[in-house]
Amino acid sequence: MTGFGRGETLYNGHKITTEVSSVNRRQLEIEADLPEMLRILEPRIRETVAKYISRGRITVRIRTEPIDMVQSTIVRANVTAAKRCLQELHKLITELDLYTEIQLDHLLRIPGVIELTRAELDPAALWPGLQKSLGLALKALVEMRAREGQHLKADLKKRIAIMQRNHNAIKKRAPLVVEHYKKRLWEKLQAAQVTITNEDRDRLTRELVLFADRCDITEELTRLQSHFNQFIKLLDAEKPVGRTLDFLCQEMVREINTIGAKANDLLISQHVVSLKSELEKIREQVQNIE
Repeated sequence: MTGFGRGETLYNGHKITTEVSSVNRRQLEIEADLPEMLRILEPRIRETVAKYISRGRITVRIRTEPIDMVQSTIVRANVTAAKRCLQELHKLITELDLYTEIQLDHLLRIPGVIELTRAELDPAALWPGLQKSLGLALKALVEMRAREGQHLKADLKKRIAIMQRNHNAIKKRAPLVVEHYKKRLWEKLQAAQVTITNEDRDRLTRELVLFADRCDITEELTRLQSHFNQFIKLLDAEKPVGRTLDFLCQEMVREINTIGAKANDLLISQHVVSLKSELEKIREQVQNIE
């Protein structure tokens, strides 16, 4: 499922901001957008994400900035560079026959004489704060995904209810298929005005028995009903069920295809088409469930 979460903490003189977003994927994919100095913490970050999320493409973006730029900046005078610059300035004054004194501010204006660098930061020292920031972002993401999940659950239950009505209609229709087949056979024989012997009756009876066996969908309907019941139960579970729901969808496809192949009845075939249509929509939605 899609979602977004943001967390921010102040720790060890730094503001740590974490943003976590997710899009739909069948497996868990984690992409970490980190400053170079935090790359060493990536395994810990991935491990933390996996504790909250089990499915989807997760993008983690972490940024840090010092709260006090002065304290986090190292100022160093490059004495060697300053001496060379001073020598060159004296040489320039002499060559041009100038009457001036070299002041300190002249040297300070020259790039490289004063070097400003950010203090080296131990990534491990930031981990407690980063972990808290990441946790806040992940909790916000999970809450957003949970809200989306409630809407998704309601939609899936509605579609299962539609499939249930088609299932019930097929179950009611199935016992009539053999009777209708028998009726059509007798009507054809009567229309042909042929004399029916006892041997013919026995042959017709055997044909009807074989037909009834070929089009018997009792087991398929029973298994399909079981899949419906499991599906609804899993939707109310307090744990990741996406992969199990996906598996149940595959099982339902198998049963529905078998029912369609055995149907030998126009009305049942129409209900099978409706079952397939709803199941395809369900399968698309299930890909979004963790």
